[in-house]
Amino acid sequence: MERPPDPDLPSRTDAHTDETSFICPRCRQTVTARFYGPCDTCRTDLRALLGVEAHDVEVDEYVPKMNVTPNAVAFREDD
Repeated sequence: MERPPDPDLPSRTDAHTDETSFICPRCRQTVTARFYGPCDTCRTDLRALLGVEAHDVEVDEYVPKMNVTPNAVAFREDD
């Protein structure tokens, strides 16, 4: 059975669209945004300076080491 929404709590859609004010950790300007982090200007600068295209990384298939001997009790035959 589903509970009715609590009128004192913000709805789920309201909680995801709230913007807050904070200081950009890079340029120290006051920013109003949905998530904490660099402002739009700093983000654009960082992408131009450090950004690279995403690419797939090829790795060898994982092969577990076989240096563990099986437990002798597990293979004991019942008499």
